[in-house]
Amino acid sequence: MTTVQQAITTLINRLNAAARSGGPVPDRPREARMLLAHAMGVPSQRLTLLGGDDLPNEVLQAALGLVDRRIKGEPVSHILGRRNFFGREFFVDRRVLDPRPETEELVMAALGQPFDRVLDLGTGSGAIIVTLLAERPGAHGYATDLSEQALQVAEQNAQTHSVANRVQFQRADWLAGIIGRFDLIVSNPPYIAATEMEGLQDEVRLYEPPMALTDGADGLTAYRTLIAGAPAHLSPGGRLIVEIGPTQAEPVRDMMEAAGLVAVDVLPDLDGRDRVVSGKMPQNLSTNSAKTPK
Repeated sequence: MTTVQQAITTLINRLNAAARSGGPVPDRPREARMLLAHAMGVPSQRLTLLGGDDLPNEVLQAALGLVDRRIKGEPVSHILGRRNFFGREFFVDRRVLDPRPETEELVMAALGQPFDRVLDLGTGSGAIIVTLLAERPGAHGYATDLSEQALQVAEQNAQTHSVANRVQFQRADWLAGIIGRFDLIVSNPPYIAATEMEGLQDEVRLYEPPMALTDGADGLTAYRTLIAGAPAHLSPGGRLIVEIGPTQAEPVRDMMEAAGLVAVDVLPDLDGRDRVVSGKMPQNLSTNSAKTPK
């Protein structure tokens, strides 16, 4: 009979062998523990306490199967069906973009000022809108995505985190069909240029929806559309905040300024790369009488 600790070693060795053969090179000890814990149905932090316990062979075989999926490039988050984002676990699968730690910079920027009404364009898993509403219990949100399948995932996450009664999801091509004005508009649009797609890791290129990664052009198509349309949907002093690729700060900043936004700012991620661009509507805007949907 194999013990839990022996099983961890076996899984790490299999991942190490794959890495030497040119396979994915993840944080192998950590991922081995996560995959074994998932197969056992226990939190990974409990494995240390269970290290000397016998592990049924069927559980070991299940864990080895999960490792083999990882070796083929499938993201750990897809295997586990969850991703931690801003301190909460979100359900994810191949229908949505896997929320990254970098996107937490956008959330932090959004939470830096108060808001009551927020619009999330291209919501994907719903990680951004759900997090913002969970952090601001008095706020209401509206979220769009062109993918019906992505909206299903977002709705599930809204239910999980008890904000479903404060958010409305709609299938839409960015701002098409949106009525009313918002204090805050956020978006993490597809910003990878078509020429950059082949250079992505297999776990991204092969397992995440292409429409959430690239516009099939220069990576700026979505910004042109949503920045041009955002002023008609922002309240006086309302903010537009978007995530960008690290080389896109200058063109996105120029688009915001050309659209009449003020106080345009570029914010870095934890690695010092340009990651977020924000801008504001002037305070003297004459507001639209239409009510924002909730």
